[in-house]
Amino acid sequence: MITLDDDRARKTALYEQFARVGKALANPTRLELLDLLAQGERSVEDLAGAAGMKVSNTSAQLRMLAAAGLVTSRRDGVKIHYRVASQQVTAFVGQAQQLAASRLADAEQAARGYLGDVAALEPVAPGELLRRMRDGQVLVLDVRPQPEYAAGHITGAVSIPHDQLAARLAELPAGADIIAYCRGRYCVFAPDAVRLLRARGFSARPLDGGLPDWRLAGLPVTTAA
Repeated sequence: MITLDDDRARKTALYEQFARVGKALANPTRLELLDLLAQGERSVEDLAGAAGMKVSNTSAQLRMLAAAGLVTSRRDGVKIHYRVASQQVTAFVGQAQQLAASRLADAEQAARGYLGDVAALEPVAPGELLRRMRDGQVLVLDVRPQPEYAAGHITGAVSIPHDQLAARLAELPAGADIIAYCRGRYCVFAPDAVRLLRARGFSARPLDGGLPDWRLAGLPVTTAA
């Protein structure tokens, strides 16, 4: 016969497993690594460079994410490459970020302090962007670092990394209607690129969200050879 104590123990064991995911996400460094991995598979060394961390610390944080089933890895020679375990992980992390920003005044204030007033830049919804691309009405600009563009980008997008944009404005056609995107809703590259483009006389708006949102919507993504 199952006693009340047995039932309680089994319930506790179940919720302890659920809590493993929460514990893995309860760290800003690991959340940043998941945002980076949402762009595509990366080696530990690449992730460390992108996050500005030591390789040893990056590896330790990735192992914790792997233990919670959020990322998987493969070995290529002496290097280990990580990727998100599934798009479900990317969707969950994005939802958690948006929930925090909507429910916590400090999170909303921190987002505004980092990104500025993104709403004033009139973000374009993914569906609207796809329609305008099909009509040939827009130039899509990927301002993420080039390795992230190579790992996967919106089909037809042009790559100019955010830190090169000011020096490469002459490559953009005059009069172009530009939509810029980067890593996601809380990535600063696209809002900053739009502000720069507008200051230089271009018509520019950011994509609402970034590549992970586009991919989650099932919209066309290309991987560079």
